[in-house]
Amino acid sequence: MNEKISELRKKAMALPELPGVYIMKNKRSEIIYIGKAKKLKNRVSQYFGSQNNHPEKVRRMVENVDDFSYIITDSEFECLILECSLIKQYTPKYNILLKDDKGYSYIRVSNEPWRRLSYVLQKADDGATYIGPYKSSYYVKSSVEEANKIFALPTCSRKFPEDFGKARPCLNFHIKQCCAPCTGRVKLSDYNERVEEALSFLQGDSASTVKILQEKMMEASENLDFERAARYRDQIRAVKKMRDKQKVVNINLDELDVIAVVSEGSKGCATVLRFADSRLFDTESFIVDDIESEEELRSQFLLRYYTLRDDVPKNIALDSEIEDMEDITRWLSEKKKRKVTLTVPQRGVQKNLVEMCRKNAFETLGQRRGVTGKQLSVLEELKTLLGLDRLPEYIESYDISNLAGEDNVAGMVVFENARPLKSAYRKFKIKSFSGQDDYGSMREVLSRRLDEYQKKHDEGVDTGFGRLPDLILLDGGKGQLNAALPVIAESGLDIPVFGMVKDDHHRTRAIVGEKGEIALKPNRAVFTFVTGIQDEVHRFSITFNRAQRKKVLGSSLEQIDGVGRKRASELMRYFRTIRNISQASIEELLGAPSMTRPAAYNIYRYFHPDEDEDHS
Repeated sequence: MNEKISELRKKAMALPELPGVYIMKNKRSEIIYIGKAKKLKNRVSQYFGSQNNHPEKVRRMVENVDDFSYIITDSEFECLILECSLIKQYTPKYNILLKDDKGYSYIRVSNEPWRRLSYVLQKADDGATYIGPYKSSYYVKSSVEEANKIFALPTCSRKFPEDFGKARPCLNFHIKQCCAPCTGRVKLSDYNERVEEALSFLQGDSASTVKILQEKMMEASENLDFERAARYRDQIRAVKKMRDKQKVVNINLDELDVIAVVSEGSKGCATVLRFADSRLFDTESFIVDDIESEEELRSQFLLRYYTLRDDVPKNIALDSEIEDMEDITRWLSEKKKRKVTLTVPQRGVQKNLVEMCRKNAFETLGQRRGVTGKQLSVLEELKTLLGLDRLPEYIESYDISNLAGEDNVAGMVVFENARPLKSAYRKFKIKSFSGQDDYGSMREVLSRRLDEYQKKHDEGVDTGFGRLPDLILLDGGKGQLNAALPVIAESGLDIPVFGMVKDDHHRTRAIVGEKGEIALKPNRAVFTFVTGIQDEVHRFSITFNRAQRKKVLGSSLEQIDGVGRKRASELMRYFRTIRNISQASIEELLGAPSMTRPAAYNIYRYFHPDEDEDHS
C-alpha cells in the first residue's frame, strides 16, 4: 500500500458511521467520483484497503484519488437525492453516466417534384419541409417506414425523372411496397396524391386516416374507377394491419417502462421499452463500459436515466431487484408528484415484456461484437447454469472414438460465440497405448493439447492451440470428467471442465461437474445449444475413426495381387465393409467397377485360402 492510499485510509477510518455522500477528487481538485453510503466510514475505507478485491474500474479510480470530501445527511433517502443531484451537476468521470443524446427527430419532405419522405435527427438548410420535432426517434423512424410501405412510396436512390425507364423495377414493386415511378408510367399527380395521403397518415391518427381512405374508396367505386378503389382498399388494410401490430400488449396500464440490464465481461447494456396506452412508443439502449456488476449497473442506471427524464411513468418493471428499492420508488414518486410503482414481475404479461426487453438488450450488446442477441443470451444462460466466472465465448469439446479398442482416435470441436469454428477443429490419434481405454485416451489428448498451449504461449502465439478455452465440455459422464480434472490441475491452468451426459436413448440429459449433475430442461435454449455441441463432437470424432478404419482396411486389400490403391478404394465404396468383401463370391466380386476375373479370383483366394475349388 503506497503512502497516499495509506493516508487516505487513515482519513476514511475517522469518518462517522452515518449516512452521507462522499466526493472523490484528483490532484487538480476535479471531482472524479460521487457515491452514497449508509455508513460513510465503512464504505469509504473499503476503497483504500486491499486493491485485489476491487474491479479494474475501481482500481483505476482509486489510483487517481488525491483527496475526498463528504456531506452527512439525515437519512438514506436524502443521500439518494443528493447523490443524483451532484452527479447531474458534475458528471464525474468514474460514475455511470448516460448521455442524453436522443434529441428530437423530424419527418423530412424533400423539395423536388417527386417528393420523398424520410426521418432525420437534425434540420438542414436545404429547402426541404420538416415536420416535428418529435421526442421519440423510434416512433418517427418506424412511422415513416410504415407510411412509405403503405402508400407505396419509393425509398431507393433513383432520381426522377432522370432515371425513368433506365432499369427494371426493384423487388419492392413486385411485393406491392412501391408504385415504381421509375417505370415512367406513374402520373406525377397520382404520385403526389400518395405523398399527401402518407403525410395525412403521419400527422393524424390511424382511425381518421382509415375514415378518409374509406370515403375516397367509395367515391372511386361510384365513379367506376375500380383500380383506384382497389388501391384505397389495400391501403386501408395496411393501416389496420399496422395498427393491430402496434397492440403488442394486452394490459390495462396507461404508462409502463420496462427495464432490463445484461452484461458481458466488463461491458453492460441497459434497455428501456416504453409503453403508453398499451402500445410500445419508444425504445432506448445504453452501452456502459467498465461496469462492476449487473446489480450495480441496474441500480445506477435507474437513477441516472430518470434524472435525465422529466416524464416518469406510473409503472416501472425491472428484470431483477435493486438496492435501495424503497428509497428509489419514493424518489420517483416525488419526481412525478404521484405514486410510482416499481416491480420485478414474476409472471404474466409484464414478465413476458421483461423477457422481451432482455432479448433486446442482448441483441444490442451482441451487435457490438458481431454476434446475435440469441447467441449471447444462450452463453449467458450457460454461464449462469454452470456458475462460471466469465462468459464461455470460446468452448472446446472432446470425444473419444474406437471400434472394439482398434483405431483409437479423438476429435476436438470448437464453438466461438455460440457458433462452430471449424478452422479450429482438431483430430488426435492415440499414441501412448493400444486397446480400449477411453479414460486413458482422454488424459492423453488433454495433456497433448495443453502441452501445445505452453509451446505456443512461450512463442507468443495466441491463436489455435495458443488460445485457452473458457470452457471444456467432454462427451461423457463422471468417469471422463475424473480422468480430465487431474490433467487440468497438473497444468496449473484455470479451465472449467464439465461432462455431457446422455440418456438411454443417446439424447443429451444433463451436464456433470465436480459437484454432481446439472439437469438440462428441454425447453431451454441452453439445452439445444449443449445438445448441438455434443452431437457435433460425436459426429466429428466418429467420422475421423471411420476414415482411419477405411484407410487401414484399404491398405490391407492392397496386399493382394492385382489390387492397387484405386481398385481397393473402389471395392470399399462398392461393398462398404471388408466383411462384405470377404463373403462375396467371385461373380459378386466381378460386379465391382473395373474388376477383372484374375483380380477377383486373387481376392477370393485371399479370404478363402483353404478352399480347393477350381475357380479359373
